[in-house]
Amino acid sequence: MSSHPRRITRALLSVSDKAGLVDFAKKLADHSVELISTGGTARTLKAARLTVIDVAEITGFPEMMDGRVKTLHPKVHGGLLAIRGNKEHVAAMKKHHINPIDLLVVNLYPFEATVAKGASFDDCIENIDIGGPAMIRAGAKNHMDVTVVIEPADYEKVLGEMAQHGGMVSLELRQSLAAKAYARTAAYDAAISNWFAETLHADAPDYRAFGGKLVEALRYGENPHQSAAFYRSPGERYGVATARQLQGKQLSYNNINDTDAAYECVAEFDPNRTAACVIVKHANPCGVAEADNLLDSYRKALACDATSAFGGIVAFNRKLDAEAARAITEIFTEVIIAPEASEEATKIIAAKKNLRLLVAGGLPDPRAKGLTVKSVAGGLLVQSRDNAVVDEMQLKVVTRRAPSETELADLQFAFRVAKHVKSNTIVYAKNRATVGIGAGQMSRVDAARIAARKAEDAAKEMKLPAPLTKGSVIASDAFFPFPDGLLVAIEAGATAVIQPGGSVRDDDVIKAADEHNIAMVFTGVRHFRH
Repeated sequence: MSSHPRRITRALLSVSDKAGLVDFAKKLADHSVELISTGGTARTLKAARLTVIDVAEITGFPEMMDGRVKTLHPKVHGGLLAIRGNKEHVAAMKKHHINPIDLLVVNLYPFEATVAKGASFDDCIENIDIGGPAMIRAGAKNHMDVTVVIEPADYEKVLGEMAQHGGMVSLELRQSLAAKAYARTAAYDAAISNWFAETLHADAPDYRAFGGKLVEALRYGENPHQSAAFYRSPGERYGVATARQLQGKQLSYNNINDTDAAYECVAEFDPNRTAACVIVKHANPCGVAEADNLLDSYRKALACDATSAFGGIVAFNRKLDAEAARAITEIFTEVIIAPEASEEATKIIAAKKNLRLLVAGGLPDPRAKGLTVKSVAGGLLVQSRDNAVVDEMQLKVVTRRAPSETELADLQFAFRVAKHVKSNTIVYAKNRATVGIGAGQMSRVDAARIAARKAEDAAKEMKLPAPLTKGSVIASDAFFPFPDGLLVAIEAGATAVIQPGGSVRDDDVIKAADEHNIAMVFTGVRHFRH
């Protein structure tokens, strides 16, 4: 026990989440703790036949203004903020008939959940807690004397110490709970401020804050000497943060990062239209394909770069079935993620005890609004999510020859993939499958060359007479500054290209395409991903 233990004799409970509340309160009462409460919490405790003092009896004021005003009173905040060892504070408490509050149990109005379910502006406003954060901050500031609990998960920690130490709680626990309390109110205020910014269309508010709830502490970060943890942010966006892990060892930092990249990419493909598979290695797709079923989409994706796929992440846009699961287990794979998994598929994956299987419950909407955040030295870079989708772009044919229907379908496929490959990128595609991907290069020419070379390697691996880039199309995430990158793709066998356009040398690039009878389409939309 620490050198500064504090006995809990009086507790104020005011919670929106009633899970475990009654059992917790009963055990507090067993320690002869006096219970004070408000509104619905008080009614719940009284229904359980517990003796409860209503806050209105303490303050002398009834709850008013639809419950907006009930705990904002000196007899509450004085009981939380008074330093027990300070003679002036003790004298003030005695003079104004303020009794100390040793334990504060508060969880906040469910603002984040209210926003997530699409509630009206007025409903969201009414779910902004005022008294709760004020009390939490007051009690946490005075943690030398007050224990603050902000979620049911910590009830047992408090009861455990009280049982072990005769109703007392250690300074170490009070400090850790205080730190958690301030983090919670900070995350809560961040959610509110970001909701206001989005609602008011404020793209660059004067202050930005972000918060999240711990999912789990990780073994390490990108490298073993880095510490790391995984947090869930407010809002409901299906993905790795919402996923249930059905089996396999703990996800690593890199697993989570790569799984997110794979699942965001596969979500570009409508599951009602086609089955899609994305294989990711080191945050870049190394194979993407569409087909009539998951097995064929996986085989086509794997054929693009089977070497890189070893130890990779596999994502699907449909419920994982047994056929696809069986094929995946033929090579070493780190993670599989899908909206759902059949019982038979789950049993097949279970034979590989270290293979992680995640079911996310749904696909993230690629059109959804949102923010991305990146840390830089001394600051944060914040931007809206790249939610542009090729289906909604005004495609402009700029060459003499227009793409055929088959070429156009492949061009749109390739541009969907290019959106999720690190820049500079060139994606070769044929028959709704990638056949060469050049990612993260300083030169677009090099990206085109690397993608073509990978296609040559894949052809040799499969003993094909020629690389699949012959008769393929290409997508470029940004414009060609010169014709040279396009000429590399033409030499590799590409017959059509999709790119944003917008270079001062667009005419030179179009001329080169026309000279080789290449069809070219401009999207007017760039997909840089650094």
